[in-house]
Amino acid sequence: MLINWSSRDIDIFLSLAETLSFRQTAERMHLSQPAVTAVIARIEAALEVKLFDRTTRQVQLTGPGAVFVEQAQRLRHTAQDAVRAVREVASLQVGQVAMAAMPSLAATVVPRAYARFAQAHPGIRLKLLDTLSGPAFDMVRAGQVDFALTAANPAYPDLDYLPLASDGFVLLLPQGHALARGRKALRWLDVATLQHISMPLPSSVRQYADAAFLEHRIQFAPQFELEHLASIKALVAAGLGVAALPELAANVGPDTGIVRRRLTAPELRRPIGLVTLRGRSLSPAASEMVNYLSQEMK
Repeated sequence: MLINWSSRDIDIFLSLAETLSFRQTAERMHLSQPAVTAVIARIEAALEVKLFDRTTRQVQLTGPGAVFVEQAQRLRHTAQDAVRAVREVASLQVGQVAMAAMPSLAATVVPRAYARFAQAHPGIRLKLLDTLSGPAFDMVRAGQVDFALTAANPAYPDLDYLPLASDGFVLLLPQGHALARGRKALRWLDVATLQHISMPLPSSVRQYADAAFLEHRIQFAPQFELEHLASIKALVAAGLGVAALPELAANVGPDTGIVRRRLTAPELRRPIGLVTLRGRSLSPAASEMVNYLSQEMK
């Protein structure tokens, strides 16, 4: 059986089933009577059954025709529901945005963007997973998230990377530290001999700190290695060391008992970008979320 009719053909059939008049159906559908006849003939040929008994005086539904009326009405309702569902997604009335983000971003930029987005589009479900770049890339590949917000360019053939922003590095010092009194930027070399608190490899924070000290031929060996930014800041505030962090990471948690100094020489900028699966378009809701994130980062 070859199904070769359109939704308009279904509407024409249902109109004829209701009016039982080729003339009235032609007027209602803005067609000629031969065009209506051709549509009905095409549907009957596809179904291999007669749907109407026709005489010169009247048109009547056959038994199979009455059954097809019920099925055609279901088809029309299903098509209308499909169109409505697509339009709701396109107009950001329903849907979901799932994102993986570095912990520093998940605790700073993302909540503000999510709050604004939720207020503007309450019908969209939001999902957030905070994780390091490696697992985030795997989530993008597996389709668990629409995109990932990371500080690492994946450089994989199946992933695309779109830079959105960048942040510089600052040194967090206890308020009573001698270097906390000034305002000028500090050089990485100036702070190389201090006791450092950093994140473990393979975090991007640690990789950048290692690279900065290697420019001065210094092997970075932090006194403490902690995964959570709140713990790092707590140790700094307690006077147990200093911490070189990107600005967004430094924004996690309060600065009570802490002073910031900008780091330079080298002037590091940590890029932050969007990681997506190559060849897969973002949904309208996910694309709109990217706009919100870009605004927050600016």
